[in-house]
Amino acid sequence: MSMDAVFKALADPTRRRLLDSLRARNGQTLSELCACGDMTRQAVAKHLAILEAANLVVAQKRGREKLHYLNPVPIGDIATRWIGKYERSRLGALADLKSQLERKTDD
Repeated sequence: MSMDAVFKALADPTRRRLLDSLRARNGQTLSELCACGDMTRQAVAKHLAILEAANLVVAQKRGREKLHYLNPVPIGDIATRWIGKYERSRLGALADLKSQLERKTDD
């Protein structure tokens, strides 16, 4: 899955609210997700389609209902690729500084 699609999906505050709603209570129907905000079913369905295309939401049929679940894997991939890479050197520098300060206090 393209990280561009994930970033595009996450760029919209409405879609982030839908993801927050699923994080709070996974496995919601379209009707339940519509109750979260002042949106029509069509608007929520459109946002869910974008989130599904980015693999951030997975839908599963259960009888006549379609339940939506948060898939945190793409967000974890972003954290690993874009945040973790830049934090490693800073965390290493902080660890070095801490050990230097500990050595000075031991002297």
